[in-house]
Amino acid sequence: MKYISTRGRAPALTFEEAMLSGLARDGGLYVPEEVPVMTPGDIRALHGLSYEEVAFRVMRPFVGDGFTDEVFADLIAKSYAGFGHGARAPLVQLAPGHFLLELFHGPTLAFKDFAMQLIGQLFEEALTRRGERVTIVGATSGDTGSAAIEAFRGLDAVDVFILYPHGRVSEVQRRQMTTPVEENVHAVAMDGHFDDCQARLKDMFNDFDFRDGVRLAGVNSINWARVLAQVVYYFSSAASLGAPERKVSFTVPTGNFGDIFAGYIAKKMGLPIDRLVVATNQNDILHRCLSTGDYRMDEVTPSISPSMDIQVSSNFERALFDAYGRDGTPVAQLMDELKSGGFHVSQGALEALREHFTSGRASEAETMATITSAHATMGELLCPHSAIGVKVAEEQRDPGVPMITLATAHPAKFPDAVEEASGLRPPLPERMADLFDRPERVTRARNDLADLKTLIQERIPS
Repeated sequence: MKYISTRGRAPALTFEEAMLSGLARDGGLYVPEEVPVMTPGDIRALHGLSYEEVAFRVMRPFVGDGFTDEVFADLIAKSYAGFGHGARAPLVQLAPGHFLLELFHGPTLAFKDFAMQLIGQLFEEALTRRGERVTIVGATSGDTGSAAIEAFRGLDAVDVFILYPHGRVSEVQRRQMTTPVEENVHAVAMDGHFDDCQARLKDMFNDFDFRDGVRLAGVNSINWARVLAQVVYYFSSAASLGAPERKVSFTVPTGNFGDIFAGYIAKKMGLPIDRLVVATNQNDILHRCLSTGDYRMDEVTPSISPSMDIQVSSNFERALFDAYGRDGTPVAQLMDELKSGGFHVSQGALEALREHFTSGRASEAETMATITSAHATMGELLCPHSAIGVKVAEEQRDPGVPMITLATAHPAKFPDAVEEASGLRPPLPERMADLFDRPERVTRARNDLADLKTLIQERIPS
């Protein structure tokens, strides 16, 4: 199994090489050269298996020779052992034909744990075997950062620096990043918004002297291993509802497009997915693009769903690569145009995207109203991101096809908004009950590439 860049100018790599590299050296994102297909019999055989067993069968064809079957299965088992629910990703029925996929039972109460816990294990295994050490730098709108720090804290082979937009994440998200005591993890509160953090991260990867000098690696959803781990819960949930004999649809609240792109990969693998619905908040660039073909950046407006306050959706590049016939040249051109504010998707490529994706949006008022109504009529307390998914799903679902909405975070991560909408303040799980009593450790930083590079160089072991 080889991995190629969406911009077509970087050498093909193995799974392990692509994972440790993160971003391709031509600025593109790695995707598999070919997507392996599971037969209906393969999918049927997933019925009744544990989440870990499903994960092994779904991901194994992508991994190649980098990890033996025994090692890979052991790493999967370690990754999910700390989750707070035996099913790992349980389904809850909201209404006839509408189900909620709870993805918040991991250590940091967000869907990012499914990928980050695994990638932490994979990194540590690969780097220990190679006798190497790397510097991980990530950008976060809230959940990726806490999940990365939780996954890599205390590991011997990595130093972790997480850039997050100062004042634009929830207090729970911030404290999950700033309270770990391990010396190898660093929370950096950067001036600006998430797109600024993500831009500086990409700048570092494109500065090859710096990249090679600090052995830079990335664990944002630009990393293919992150997307791969998220493919699994599409299979586990669809199998629970009768796949392959029964089609299902998914609604995904998303800002960076990684979580729903994982659903697209599942569909390419043979999972009978009817529709993939992109649900956005008021920062609705993905909805606007899928509706009109125009991808034009606007100001990021802070919202009660901060993990979706994004205008540059990195993983959308992977979808564009397929929409343009896996030709890296037009994709590279579009990404150059994006630097000047935006681009227009060709009619043919837009039609290719619409074959797989539809979209909808929710305003702040609609999000709050959905939290209120879901609690009153469905008995379910939703975080703002999950509420956006439920609102859009209710508008778009076909009564004849089961709809699964992804619940991406625990409501306790956003207690103020949830309390205002429902009258209930969701408590943190017992294992996090003292989160607000723990001392914080954080570094403030300007939105300046030189300052950030100096900070990292000074903090890593010489």
